[in-house]
Amino acid sequence: MTVYDFDEPIDRHGTDCLKFDRAESRHRSADLLSLWVADMDFRAPQPAIDALAERSRHGIFGYTEPGDAYYAAVGNWMETRHNWHVEPEWFVHTPGIVGALALCVQAFTRPGDAVLVQQPVYYPFREVIADNDRTVANAALVYGNGRYEIDFDAFERTLTEYGAKLFLLCNPHNPGGRVWTAEELQRLGEICNAHDVLVVSDEIHMDFAQPGFAHTAYASLGSKFADRCIVCTSAGKTFNLAGLQTSNIIVPNPQLRRTLRAQVSKSGYSQPNTMGVVATQACYEQGGEWLDQLKAYLAGNIELVESRLGTATPELKVMRPESTYLVWVDARELGLYGKDLVRFIEDEAGLWLDCGDMFGKDGDGFIRINVATQRAYLQKALDQLIAAVERRRG
Repeated sequence: MTVYDFDEPIDRHGTDCLKFDRAESRHRSADLLSLWVADMDFRAPQPAIDALAERSRHGIFGYTEPGDAYYAAVGNWMETRHNWHVEPEWFVHTPGIVGALALCVQAFTRPGDAVLVQQPVYYPFREVIADNDRTVANAALVYGNGRYEIDFDAFERTLTEYGAKLFLLCNPHNPGGRVWTAEELQRLGEICNAHDVLVVSDEIHMDFAQPGFAHTAYASLGSKFADRCIVCTSAGKTFNLAGLQTSNIIVPNPQLRRTLRAQVSKSGYSQPNTMGVVATQACYEQGGEWLDQLKAYLAGNIELVESRLGTATPELKVMRPESTYLVWVDARELGLYGKDLVRFIEDEAGLWLDCGDMFGKDGDGFIRINVATQRAYLQKALDQLIAAVERRRG
């Protein structure tokens, strides 16, 4: 068995990475410790690196389409890891999930139509709706006892009030880290089916469910749900391949699939990234060992955040993620919101984090910490955050 060393320091500076090399262009100091954008500071699984090196030595990077081995690898992963059977003909390829969300908005709604979301939620959900001249209908999640819940009555009221045509579901939830249960998803699905609302489920964090939690693919709930949904998946988050821009959008319903493929064609996109196909297949075939070790390491990082902030800064209440490597922290007791919270985090704590108002007004006063980094780096960031809160406390 290969043992992976996630404590190994890896300098990403000078690689044109968004997380570290683009601070000044985004009006941040390059001196800030960076725990914002959702990629990881770990090398991809060695089988993927080896597969990419082998393909690179071949030296030809022409147009590529996935073959039978690719679909078998993805299908086996979904079957064994998520108890979900997928057929090769169900796949639609896009460069990424955000792009797929935008394509779904374009394909299945018209300008002025309402698209339902549950804020606070990953901010591109709102952006792909508003940027395509649709209306954001927010059925806000309910926060209590350190986790988010769904108010199903309010969800249905919002849906009917706005006449929503489409629901963008974040499953598991980002930024809150909830793994929605099969029962919760079924209740959402029953409401959406009753009102003829199409469900587009972003499941990019599906592989990070912590012990005691099991991800449920929305389309695995049964045929009546699978027939009215589009499930967005990618190896990009799971194996740190985001820059290779390859996603698997899975659409069991043939009519929905034809409509989405037509919209993809209108966008001018055809074949996926050659190296993304290579790396995705290698990861799904041979990356399970790496992922299992990674999840154990991430659990340790999450526990570190919980224990340190819980002991030193009762003003900061950690929402333990059931999935994802993003820790959502309720900082409202600091009395700082919006730009004031951003200034505190950057100027006083010396950190670059995502502050909660990015995720909608329901997230204002929260912060999101990406813990997918070396533990020593995370320790230093926590030191700075705790010291800043202590200074503010006086």
